[in-house]
Amino acid sequence: MSSRVTFIELTGGNGHNILSASPGPNLTAHGYDEREYAAVGRARRFESTSSGAVTEADAAEFTTRILVRRPANGSDFNGYLVVEWFNVSSGTDAAPEYTYLAPEIVRSGYAWVGVSAQYTGIEGGAGSVGMEDGDTPTRLADKDPDRYGSLRHPGDGYSYDIFGAIGGALAANHTEGHPLAGLTVRRLLAAGESQSAMALTTYVNHFAKQHNIFHGVLIHSRSLGALPLGEAGKPADITEAYRGLPVRLSTDLTVPVFVLQTETDVLTNFQYVQARQPDSSFLRVWEMAGTSHADLAQIGEYESMLGCPAPVNRGQQRFVLRSALHHLRSWVDEESEPPVADPLLVVDAGDGHRFELDQVGNARDGVRTPCVDVPTQILRGVVEDDVPRICVLFGVTTPLPPTVIADLYPDRDSYLKRYTEAADMAIEGGFVRPDDRSEVLADARTDLVADADAFR
Repeated sequence: MSSRVTFIELTGGNGHNILSASPGPNLTAHGYDEREYAAVGRARRFESTSSGAVTEADAAEFTTRILVRRPANGSDFNGYLVVEWFNVSSGTDAAPEYTYLAPEIVRSGYAWVGVSAQYTGIEGGAGSVGMEDGDTPTRLADKDPDRYGSLRHPGDGYSYDIFGAIGGALAANHTEGHPLAGLTVRRLLAAGESQSAMALTTYVNHFAKQHNIFHGVLIHSRSLGALPLGEAGKPADITEAYRGLPVRLSTDLTVPVFVLQTETDVLTNFQYVQARQPDSSFLRVWEMAGTSHADLAQIGEYESMLGCPAPVNRGQQRFVLRSALHHLRSWVDEESEPPVADPLLVVDAGDGHRFELDQVGNARDGVRTPCVDVPTQILRGVVEDDVPRICVLFGVTTPLPPTVIADLYPDRDSYLKRYTEAADMAIEGGFVRPDDRSEVLADARTDLVADADAFR
């Protein structure tokens, strides 16, 4: 990285501006503090060489921001800092990985920091998922000049160095007023979902070893490609991550990298199926059955605002992701590697790839959860109908016909018994945390089983 980073607390104005449909856990009740800081420094921009390596092009000043959620008491901290690359696909910063991981973060004592690594998060711009509002100023300084008036981003070409520089500065927390003062930071884990996962793919391949900051990386929902290196004064062109030759992760990784993929990511225009690669001592890939790129856990009570013609995916990837974070922590500490999972079963249909489906219509193989192994609904990450882009990302849920449910389960008790057994099997296999058992069991759809009583 080019220089040290200075943190300046941001106060006043309207409070932090991070897009989220889910409030997450009550941080105060869990003994956590939340504060926002400007991060000021100098970062380098890189260009590709003819050999496929990268070379420094120039450097520029930046003033971006971070959001910090940390245990207030150092004795409650587990030593692990999760650094999330904010997602800008909506045209503003969002923290989808925090939404999925928050229960595991607060109950296990992680600290979490979200980083505005990309140009759009600070300077604004069109999103890539069809949700931006052209009448609303998207530049943070325009939204809240009192709080964000000092922020400036030099362009996505500098984002990789910005992310690494901030990570390094967060680890050096020995000065008074540091965002993590009072915490003993032992390990840093980088995390990112969707466009941020594509950015982390580039980061892992070209910068992680050079920076030597992060001890593990969680890449969630990437495409066949990777986010380009980017340019000065503008956002990176995400369309490049969906076309061209597949980009696989480096075969000479030096830290654990955990990749989690939904059905949407494996097929649709994400086409990760073309970039599949085998597990190794530093790479683990889980493809999750019955999941979509985004789902009800992300959108919550605002589902109707998406305007999708059918209910969005109600799969259980949130539990798998929390387990993955737990495994990544153990993996980094060289205690144990994560369990190995078969990929989703994909067949070549002649006119393209498709998933091999089970008797009710859910995808076969992959990481299994109770909602697909003891089904009451078809949970898909691939939407067959012509729908808006945002609905493609959120997948679809189709209740099984009552006659099918009646054939599967003689009564409510038999359904609950099988569902509970499937939950315990997922926990025993390491794909769900024991701490999530009660929440998994609460997901059981006994209402749909009861609705089938008339057909038994």
